[in-house]
Amino acid sequence: MKNRLLAALLLLLPLPASAVCLGCSCSIAINSSVAFGVYDPLPGNSQDAAGRFTVSCTVGLLSLLGTYTVDLSTGGSGSYSPRKMSSGGNTLNYNLYMDEARTTIWGNGTGGTSHVNNPSLIEIGTTTVISYDIYGRILANQQSTRTGNYTDSIVITVRLE
Repeated sequence: MKNRLLAALLLLLPLPASAVCLGCSCSIAINSSVAFGVYDPLPGNSQDAAGRFTVSCTVGLLSLLGTYTVDLSTGGSGSYSPRKMSSGGNTLNYNLYMDEARTTIWGNGTGGTSHVNNPSLIEIGTTTVISYDIYGRILANQQSTRTGNYTDSIVITVRLE
């Protein structure tokens, strides 16, 4: 009798705020990179580009919450404001955004950035696939930019919570 009562009391305890997920996995596929093409700094204009990636999450045996976040790293610059592409020792300021208007910087949810915080539950035994657009912008008025092939590498992190 005591064991049954103890088991019943354990069921009434509040669940932890973090996820419990057994047999869960997520993967990321890059559908299209953010490629700015040729940038001409002389007019003093910004230049926009967009890309897309897909997150696939599978919940195996158990998931109490099943929500996840999607963060983008700072890249090689170590800063979200602005990110920097590099070509040798030269840099070009740019940023990545969550919205087409390019007003919400996509980061990790700190320092004035936002991130995906998917509140919908992922059903047990299924795979949820969601595509995300990334909007990029080379910032205006970079007339001192030197000719080169500028690149940066961004890490996309999916975290079950």
